[in-house]
Amino acid sequence: MKALTFSTFGDPGVLQYLDIAPPVLKAGDILVEMKAIGLNFSDTERRKGNYHLSGKPPYIAGYEGAGIVADNNGHPDFKPGDRVSFGDVPFANAELVAVPVTHAIPLPAEISFETAAAILLQGMTAHYLATDSYPVKPGETVLLHAIAGGVGQLLTQICKLLGAKVIGLTSSEAKRTTALAAGADAVFLYQDNWKEKVLDYTGGKGVDVTYDSVAKTLNDSLEITRTLGTVVLYGKAGGLPEPPPSLELLMDRSQTITGGDLWSYLDSKEDRIKRSGVLFNWITSGQLVLQVPKAFKLAYGKLAHEYMESKQSTGKIILIP
Repeated sequence: MKALTFSTFGDPGVLQYLDIAPPVLKAGDILVEMKAIGLNFSDTERRKGNYHLSGKPPYIAGYEGAGIVADNNGHPDFKPGDRVSFGDVPFANAELVAVPVTHAIPLPAEISFETAAAILLQGMTAHYLATDSYPVKPGETVLLHAIAGGVGQLLTQICKLLGAKVIGLTSSEAKRTTALAAGADAVFLYQDNWKEKVLDYTGGKGVDVTYDSVAKTLNDSLEITRTLGTVVLYGKAGGLPEPPPSLELLMDRSQTITGGDLWSYLDSKEDRIKRSGVLFNWITSGQLVLQVPKAFKLAYGKLAHEYMESKQSTGKIILIP
């Protein structure tokens, strides 16, 4: 089979599209012929050697995708030709993937392979953030860092579905337009004294919850979050904050900092199916709208990585075998 691989860490130039042996199925695995694969920033970090990585060279990145069952390996819940998807299975950047049956999510006929590959990781992340890390309630005001990104756009829509007002932060006028189109009530640019603007917008009170995927902004996030409010830290795109947050200020304002990671919440087959089912239902009902993903052939994965790292994209990038 063909796969997008790398044997050394580095820039997109280390990626190679190679013929390699197909995966060997273990008990409890099914073999999936991939039709669409999601590309995520974690995959670029794996390529650089900065993120957890399974296997040995030639490495295969990717954890998200959709396709059809090529071999059910005797498992009674699946048959060849069934449509399935997954959001947390390694080695996805290949024509064939061994998928544990506990991780295989049946794909409804009304959800395309491309949509499944574009929604699962980012969508389930947005879902746990808004329903578990901090359950958003009607009438609350939330602040989203990097609002124009894939998670940010989905989290915007989910928070609005839950009855909240959404303020966003981003880096350009074009991305502001994208975020407003996703349903944000107000969007401020990082370079425009955003803390003052957020406090003005909330009448000096601050927001109920801030979702921060940047990390170096953590102290700023605490400043514009109200007394008794919460900051959810779920990424570190900008590096760690310096200095670390003051414990004394946290106590003085009775604030909460909580961490979030999707893998902590995908701990059972039932949870994967429940969370993906909510997303699929929202999509089919028109309550959750995805941008059309930018598609690259898997053979041209190097170009997809370059495009992602150029920061031109505001939507999902997918790879097509």
